[in-house]
Amino acid sequence: MTRIEHANLTVPDLGAAIEFLAIIAPDFAVRHEAVSSQGYRWCHVGNAQCYFALQEPHPTDHAAPALGRYAGIGVNHFGLEVTALEAKMQQLETAGYATSYPLQREPGRVRAYYYDRAGFEWELIEYSTDDPTTRYRYD
Repeated sequence: MTRIEHANLTVPDLGAAIEFLAIIAPDFAVRHEAVSSQGYRWCHVGNAQCYFALQEPHPTDHAAPALGRYAGIGVNHFGLEVTALEAKMQQLETAGYATSYPLQREPGRVRAYYYDRAGFEWELIEYSTDDPTTRYRYD
């Protein structure tokens, strides 16, 4: 069976990325944090099954401009299965995170979309069933 083990992202502020992940994935922890030999900070944040490898830009690099939403080539969003979605939504809104798309209530799942401080979009999904035909609807 194939599964996603990690995703590697360059973020403008490591602390802000860790703060966002602490709300949406409270089971995640900083597994390791360091400064590379090239002088940039990086860390792994996750649980025993998966993690995000996060790094700040190299000190001599210029950050590329963000792409428009679902335009051009690049990552559109990250989807994470979560529990207690409505509580996480309240925490995100209290912390000032913006939604990117209206809440989606569907049979078998609820989905919420938020931007983190770097502008990455995150889809948070809470399932109420294990039935794949209801969980993964395409209608």
